Amino acid sequence: MTAPDAAPASGESPLVTAPPPARARRHRDGGEAARDADADALTTEERLLRTLLGARRLALDVTRASRFWGWFGTLFVTAVAAVTRFWQLGEPRSLVFDETYYVKDAYTLGREGFEAQWPDDPNPAFEAGDVNTYLDQAAYVVHPPVGKWMIWLGMELGGGVTSTFAWRLASAVVGVLAVLLLIRIARKLFASSAMGLVAGLLLAVDGEAIAHSQTALLDQFLMFWVLVAFGCLVMDREWARRRLAGRVAALLDAGMTVRYGPRLGFRWWRLAAGVSLGLACGVKWSGLYFVAVFGILTVLWDFAARKGAGIGRWWEDALVVDAVPAFLTIVPTALVTYVASWWSWFANPDAYLRQWAADNPGQGVSWLPAPLRSLWEYHSQMWTFHNTLDSEHAYAADPWWWIFQWRPTSFYWEKYQPGEGTCGPDVVNGCATAVTSLGNPLLWWLGAAAIVVAIVLGIRYRDWRVPAVLSGILAGWVPWFFYAHRTIFTFYSIAFTPWVVLTLTYVFTVALERTEHRRSRRTVVASIIAVLVLIVGLSVLYYPLWAGIQVPYDYWRQLVRLESWV
Repeated sequence: MTAPDAAPASGESPLVTAPPPARARRHRDGGEAARDADADALTTEERLLRTLLGARRLALDVTRASRFWGWFGTLFVTAVAAVTRFWQLGEPRSLVFDETYYVKDAYTLGREGFEAQWPDDPNPAFEAGDVNTYLDQAAYVVHPPVGKWMIWLGMELGGGVTSTFAWRLASAVVGVLAVLLLIRIARKLFASSAMGLVAGLLLAVDGEAIAHSQTALLDQFLMFWVLVAFGCLVMDREWARRRLAGRVAALLDAGMTVRYGPRLGFRWWRLAAGVSLGLACGVKWSGLYFVAVFGILTVLWDFAARKGAGIGRWWEDALVVDAVPAFLTIVPTALVTYVASWWSWFANPDAYLRQWAADNPGQGVSWLPAPLRSLWEYHSQMWTFHNTLDSEHAYAADPWWWIFQWRPTSFYWEKYQPGEGTCGPDVVNGCATAVTSLGNPLLWWLGAAAIVVAIVLGIRYRDWRVPAVLSGILAGWVPWFFYAHRTIFTFYSIAFTPWVVLTLTYVFTVALERTEHRRSRRTVVASIIAVLVLIVGLSVLYYPLWAGIQVPYDYWRQLVRLESWV
C-alpha cells in the first residue's frame, strides 16, 4: 500500500494490469479540488501517468487559479525570507566567527587569483577599511574556491570589500533562493501548494538558516548547491516518468508486450544535477556524500518507474538503460566541474603548491600531468588536515546532538554596560548582541521526531517520498559520525536543514492524506496551523539572537534556556 495518489512502491502492481477503483475520491490542494476521472475515459498514457506520478500531481497545475496561488504564495513566503535575511545584514560591523578567513580569502582570491597570506592581527585594519595589508605570498587554505568566489561576487555587487553588507550579500541571496527552491520542490514532492508553502515558511523563519544567511561562511553555499541538485533530480524524475509513460503507452497501444522498456534519451536535468553537485564539492568536500546518496536515489526512482510501468524485466532494464547512464552523467560531470572550479589556481603560477610538480620531479602521482600532479599533492595535504584536526574549541559538538541543536555555535557575542554605545543608561544589566547558529528549537525538536515517524511510515506504506525527504539528512548528517574524533560543529547541519524541514512537512502531509472524515481533517489542519504559529512566534522572539540585533542582556538570558546554548 502506498500513500494516496503517490507513485506506487516497488511491490505494487502496475496500473496497466490493475485499473484504479471506479469510485472517485476528492483531494484538496490549496483550495483546489481534483476528481479522479472515470477509468474508462482515460487513454493508456493517462493511466500510466496516473500510476507513475499520481492524480494529485497531475491535477496540481491544471487550472489558472492553481497556478496563480501557487506562485503568489511562493513569492509571498520568499519575500518573508528576504526580510528576515536582509534586515540589518551589515550588523555586526566586524568580522564574525570564520568570516575572518573566508572574507579575506575571497577578497584576495578575486584580486590576485589566489588566497594570499595576511600579517599578524590583520582584522582591526581590515575592518577599518585598510584591506590591502595582505602579503605577496600564497596562503595554505583547506577548502576549495567556489564558496569564496561567491562571497567575492557579493562584495563586487554589494559595494566593495569595505562594506559588511557586501561581505554577506551572497549568503543572504542564496538563503532567499533556497526558500524559493524548497517551496517549488516540496510542492512537487507532496503534490500540494499548501505543503510547499509550509516547507518554505519553516525554512524562512528557521534560526540556523537565518544566521547563516547573515554570515559569510561556506556551509550556506554548500546547502544551496546540494538543494539545487536535489531539485534538478526531482525535475528529472517527473520528466523521465512522463517520457516513459508516453513511450510505453505507444508500445501497448500497438499490441506489443513490453518486456524491455524504451530508452528515454539524454537526461539534461541529471546533467544539471551533476554540475550543481560539482559546485557543491567545490565549496566543501562534504558535498561528495550528496553525490553518492543522490545518485543512488535517482537510480532507485528509475527502478520503481519501470516496474510501475509494467515492464517485464524492469530491474535489468533499469540497470542497463538508467543506472549506468546515470553514473556516467552525474559523477564525471561533478568531477569535471569540481576540477574546473580551480581554474584560477591553474592560471596563477604563484598559487599555493602550484609549482610543486616542477619542484619535485618524479614524486607524487607520476602519470598525471604536472598541474594535476601539483593539485593532487595539494589535496593530499588538505585531506590530512581535515582528518587530523583535533584542536580544542569551546563550541565543538558531537554529531549525535546536532539534530536537537543542543550545542549551537556562537558566531558573535558582545555585552555592553548601561550607557555604553547604543545601550541606554536605564538598562539595568546592560545589553547584548549575539549571532547564534541556533535552529528554531521547536522546529528542530519536532523535526527530530519526524525523522523517526517518517522511517516508520516509509516502511509501512512503502512511500517513495520518505527516501527523498531523508536523503539530505543521510548525506549531510550521518557521515559526520565517522569523523567524531576531529573537531566538528553543529553549524555544519545547515547543509541538511532543508531536509529536516521536508521531513516535518512530510509528516504533516501524511496526516492530512490519511484523514478522510471532514471533522477530523479540520482538527489536523488546525493542529498544523497551531504548530506553525508557535514556530513563527518563537522565531520572532529569537530573531535578535540570530541577526545580531542589540537587546537587553536580561532578554538574551531569558531566551537562552539551556546552559549548552551559552
